[in-house]
Amino acid sequence: MLDNKNKILGLCLLSSLFTAAQADVLVILPESGPMARAASSIKQGFNSAYQSSDYKVPIKFVDSNQKQIAAILKQQVNKKTQLVIGPLARQDVEALVKAKPKVRVLALNETTSQIPNVWQYSLSKRDDALALQKVFEKDKLAQVLVLRQPATEAEHELLLMSLISQSSVPIQVVEQLPKKLDKNQGVLLLGNNEWLNSQKKLPKAKLYTVANAIEATKPIPVGLKFCDAPSLHDARWPDLIRAYEENPVDMPYQRLLAFGGDTWHIAKQYLQEPKLKSIEFQGRTGLIKISQNNIQRVPHCYERSKKGIVAISL
Repeated sequence: MLDNKNKILGLCLLSSLFTAAQADVLVILPESGPMARAASSIKQGFNSAYQSSDYKVPIKFVDSNQKQIAAILKQQVNKKTQLVIGPLARQDVEALVKAKPKVRVLALNETTSQIPNVWQYSLSKRDDALALQKVFEKDKLAQVLVLRQPATEAEHELLLMSLISQSSVPIQVVEQLPKKLDKNQGVLLLGNNEWLNSQKKLPKAKLYTVANAIEATKPIPVGLKFCDAPSLHDARWPDLIRAYEENPVDMPYQRLLAFGGDTWHIAKQYLQEPKLKSIEFQGRTGLIKISQNNIQRVPHCYERSKKGIVAISL
């Protein structure tokens, strides 16, 4: 009986740590509304990383759905608030920048507007495109042919535009692949896993796709290369694997689990060193580089070899 009371007391103490009114860290996420599912995965990854951490601070979560960011800051930020994490929606980050908070903020999206005490961290398509570009250059491609799944063009438009604008390798969108590829041509497939596996006579080398086409229980063509799928193929983060096992989700949400874990890792660095200006570490979503108030993410990349999934050294 005493052991059970001790366990209950411990759970109550842990709960109070996360919900304390005078929180040292305020996390603003849309816990209801259209972005709630994405926010839930971020929160799960964040909590799993936090619980595995040797550093603890009081944390309070606030639902941002249908609320003005300026009002949330006014109501929730107090003298004990060391850090604000969030919001998630781009328009809310823009509103936050306009509000000019005095406390340090780790925003979970990016806008063109910036102020010194607001870091902007996201799963940017620009970062995904940059990682793919490095793989293209490593493979010494002279051209990349892009084949898109019909009716999904809008989903991949931002990535494609980022590739075209950033890549030193010429990019050409095609309606169908030629019967024979030149030696230094590569093929980028933009679509889901089912569509990808329905493609016939794919090349055995210089074949690429995006993370959303990779699913844990579905086959991947040998020779296929892709970037940014950390929760499936990187065992260095047991908290992330545990979070996924507790709530198995599709790839977009697996990325958000990893995103939430790295969010806590970045927050922890600042909380332990408030004057921190630059840091670099291998995170769950890739190599994270922080310089001043700029956060850059370099996704990890992988290849489906005959022996399984192997990391690509860039």
